[in-house]
Amino acid sequence: MTYENPWLTRSPVTTQPTPPPETTRVVPATGPTGPQSAVPVPDGVDQLRLRVPDRRAELWIVGAHGGAGESSLAALDPLWAEAGHAWPAAASNERLAAIVVARSNVRGLTAAQAAARQWATRMVPRVQLFGLVVIADAPGRLPKPLRDLSRVVAGGYPRSWTLPWIESWRLGEPIAIETAPREVSNLVKDLNTLLYPGADGATR
Repeated sequence: MTYENPWLTRSPVTTQPTPPPETTRVVPATGPTGPQSAVPVPDGVDQLRLRVPDRRAELWIVGAHGGAGESSLAALDPLWAEAGHAWPAAASNERLAAIVVARSNVRGLTAAQAAARQWATRMVPRVQLFGLVVIADAPGRLPKPLRDLSRVVAGGYPRSWTLPWIESWRLGEPIAIETAPREVSNLVKDLNTLLYPGADGATR
């Protein structure tokens, strides 16, 4: 039997908590990430043109139609640029990152669907398409037919994001992440994660 001296006190044993393992933020794909076979080529009138950019950008915002919100999204980051309702065409073998943006009405969604087909049929070489951003065309909840169409169209993209109606953007007020709805800041984090893998999605 072992006896301990009651007049001696042991030093308390302290343990440092084990820090949790670092995790890398990822934005998983929910749809096709590259060209596919058996996708019909969109009619010529529905195709976006290809244009060699006159500047460099980390991310190109491709408006599927006029009034899609190209300039509004491009204003969220100085390293992003609107593509002028065209696909960016690389002058060399570099790959250009891009997203497509469209409004949530029938015209916008069908234009986004045609853009997805154009990309899927290898008509847009060397473009790394991150996904589709659908911006609400009016306040309030989308009617069911538009919700259904939006889901079908989004299925042709690697990922999709939905932004609500933003009245301040309509009124031409300054665009800033700090004053935008939560969906906008989440979108920016996701896109930065895709642009800079392994970095914090909020910064680079």
